[in-house]
Amino acid sequence: VQLQAFGGGLVQAGGSLRLSCAASGRTFSMYRMGWFRQAPGKEREFVATIARSGAPTYYADSVKGRFTISRDNGKNTVYLEMNRLKPEDTAVYSCAASTAYGSISSETLYNYWGQGTLLTVSS
Repeated sequence: VQLQAFGGGLVQAGGSLRLSCAASGRTFSMYRMGWFRQAPGKEREFVATIARSGAPTYYADSVKGRFTISRDNGKNTVYLEMNRLKPEDTAVYSCAASTAYGSISSETLYNYWGQGTLLTVSS
């Protein structure tokens, strides 16, 4: 599966933005999907993951209550709705697909990765 994330940009603190990740192929529903991010000078970190059917979802503590992951299997797309953005959310956001099961947050369990999209949150 090939993945392409888009929707990043410059947002003021407290604002909202939605990222999208489009997948190629007709087997999108076979994959658990996840979002990860990498801030400048830091390691990549887990953000959120969603099961094949759309539930359950699982979030990093740093975004819980502010971000929502969702998917539309008919459109081969996974989304990340981000609200109450903070400057520390500034990062390159990447989507990934996994064939593993369970609420996984380890990037090593994701088989396919898309190019990231940059989110910058200004204070």
